[in-house]
Amino acid sequence: MTTEYEVRLDRTACDGVFACLVRDERFVEASDGLATIDAATALADGEANDDLVATFADGRLADAQQAARACPVDAISVRTEGEQ
Repeated sequence: MTTEYEVRLDRTACDGVFACLVRDERFVEASDGLATIDAATALADGEANDDLVATFADGRLADAQQAARACPVDAISVRTEGEQ
C-alpha cells in the first residue's frame, strides 16, 4: 500500500548512534558523522530550521517508523498525511 508521509530528522539532536541506518536505508551517514536523509526517492525535501524534512509516497512507512522508534534521542519523527 502507498501512503504519503513526512520524515523529519532533527540533526541538532542526532548523536550519530545510527540505529536508524539499519532499519531504513534512506538514512545514511553524512560527512559530519551524523545521520542524514538520502532523499533521492522523496517527493519533496528541504530544511526547516535545523530539521531535514522529506516527503515520501511509497510502501516503506513501516521502515521509517521503525527508524524513528530506534533513535535513542528521538531525533526522527514520521507523520502521515492529516496528522498534526
